[in-house]
Amino acid sequence: MRIVHPIEARSYEILRSRADTSGLPPLTRAVTERVIHASADLGYLADLVVSAEEDLRRAADALRAGAPVVTDVEMVAAGITAVAPVCHVRRAVARDGLTRSAAAVHLAYDEVGPGAVWAVGNAPTALEEILRLGVRPALVVGLPVGFVGAAESKAALRASGLPAVSNRGEKGGSAVAAAAVNALLYASEDREDPL
Repeated sequence: MRIVHPIEARSYEILRSRADTSGLPPLTRAVTERVIHASADLGYLADLVVSAEEDLRRAADALRAGAPVVTDVEMVAAGITAVAPVCHVRRAVARDGLTRSAAAVHLAYDEVGPGAVWAVGNAPTALEEILRLGVRPALVVGLPVGFVGAAESKAALRASGLPAVSNRGEKGGSAVAAAAVNALLYASEDREDPL
């Protein structure tokens, strides 16, 4: 059982006093609140796009059953606290028009195969490659940040029909991608409030 520090509990009290998340389904609420908590950006309440509560439930169940988590960069991996994610960006070599992050997607998929949870918080090119490669994920957390390709890659993710968490704009980043995954890792069927 994860122990919640009093500072984290107080942060959630403040968050909930400023934003009403009570109408969201449980896992959607957990993901949304953890993303807001990680960023101190209440704008995610309106900006975050979660494909369906059932998709989050299946992803949480897959994680509980040991599905791997793959990240685009080490900063996302460092923020995921309950499992050791797969991240091959250091090993990857830019080639054939692929960035290192996109090439790392190939290395990771060769290792983990279908059914993983993919978390992208930095590189839109990694998210684009996940879509091109057809990884058959349990879930894609697509929250890359930036002015070049971030919003477009997230729109492509939403259009793909894959189970996903994304947002509509250019904001995102490693902390919020890790937070979304952590929300699912912390979720438990026995707890209404998976802080």
